[in-house]
Amino acid sequence: MEIVLASRNKKKIAELTSLLSHTLPGIKVLSLDDVGIKDEIEENGETFEENSMIKASVPAKLGYISIADDSGLCVDALGGEPGVYSARYSGGDDSDNVAFLLSKLEGVPYPERTARFVCCVTCVFPEQKVSFSVRGECEGYILTERRGENGFGYDPVFYYPPFCKTFAEVGADKKEAVSHRGRAMRLFAERFAEKVKEYGLK
Repeated sequence: MEIVLASRNKKKIAELTSLLSHTLPGIKVLSLDDVGIKDEIEENGETFEENSMIKASVPAKLGYISIADDSGLCVDALGGEPGVYSARYSGGDDSDNVAFLLSKLEGVPYPERTARFVCCVTCVFPEQKVSFSVRGECEGYILTERRGENGFGYDPVFYYPPFCKTFAEVGADKKEAVSHRGRAMRLFAERFAEKVKEYGLK
């Protein structure tokens, strides 16, 4: 069975493909480029669920089983920012986004720097036969400076208390075991397997 992951982000594709391969052996994951979708998909939803549905619906209209995720960081002291704007918070790259976040949190004491990574994964089948969304979250704190060289995005400043480290200080396998995306994808894999069986798909 082929499914399309509605993304061009190579790091995200690699991470999600790894997660799927552990739970759904035999699945072939294609990217937007693999199926000839060259235009950018406008993510104009107000929630992670809305954005993931928008992205997943595009390949589904071409007859593919499609999945998409939308994820981001929600910081309590900033009223949930950057939220759905996490990837474009500063208008620059990952490093710029982290710097902008830290500047907005300047002076906020550690106990009030609570935050969570959120990931919503949506699956849309061709002709809207069925669609569903799942959500995963991971709680932590935002540090005042970067730590670690692994990961991407806000990982260098997201401190996960059970590890006593940031996500950028641990390996991919360890991060996947607890991350918002890992949790969401494991839920997705369970629901997807149920739907495949329910509708007799191959």
